[in-house]
Amino acid sequence: MKKRFCITMVVLLATVNMAHAEEPALHGWISFEMGSEYIWRGFDVYDDHAAIHPSVNLDLFQTGFGMNVAGHRAMTGGFEGSERWDYNVYYQNMYFGDEKYAIANRIGWVYYNYPELKSSWADLQEIHVIFSFPKILPVEGLVPTYVLVKLWPSSSNSLVSNTIDLTTGLPSSGTASGFAHIFMLDYGLPITCPITGGERTLNLHSEFVYNDGVGPAGQDVDHDWSNAVLGLSTVFDIGHGFSLTPAVNYQSSWDSSVNPEDEWWVTLNAKWTF
Repeated sequence: MKKRFCITMVVLLATVNMAHAEEPALHGWISFEMGSEYIWRGFDVYDDHAAIHPSVNLDLFQTGFGMNVAGHRAMTGGFEGSERWDYNVYYQNMYFGDEKYAIANRIGWVYYNYPELKSSWADLQEIHVIFSFPKILPVEGLVPTYVLVKLWPSSSNSLVSNTIDLTTGLPSSGTASGFAHIFMLDYGLPITCPITGGERTLNLHSEFVYNDGVGPAGQDVDHDWSNAVLGLSTVFDIGHGFSLTPAVNYQSSWDSSVNPEDEWWVTLNAKWTF
């Protein structure tokens, strides 16, 4: 799997180089993010430890198709088995763009690889569909989004594809297979920076997650509303395609089978857009 990842990165970098020589141009971005914690759909993946998240995203010649490779690794030892690489291909488009009911849609497939574990043990796959409605609310810049996620193990014999019924001692349904529903609300608040006096945007983000019994790492998770997240971020444009985005986030955890604690964490994302 490490060999596969190296080959993938070589192909991605080669494609980026080709983008500067051929038309139509290929666009995308490369980013590196550091976070004081890694909270993923309510789960505290590295148990209050800091993490890094490198990522490469390619927009395939403005066709709506794209691909993304993202990594997640704890900055301290002891979590090697939880290191994860996400391989994502997607298609996105805007429908009824001139209408009040305009819809921004994205459908994607993700392969979740745990390189320190056997692929047949813990790897997962996902299909997700995203619907955003940028004009439907009367407040300009207030955008609701709905995400439907279907997650399942990559192998029917994996450790997370089956659980043991304590009554019968026989395999029962897997905890890693199921649906999640994510409801988001975003707002770009225009402000005047108190330090520079320049105009900028304060990005307000909220999300509410209903976990339909999915425990990606084999947890026995309830079918219930699991958590709500509030986030605050702003983008500093450095020039030449480079930007820095600091963010602060708070999670209210509603279901102890997903996360027994409320969470505060901060992130800093450095991105180069080409």
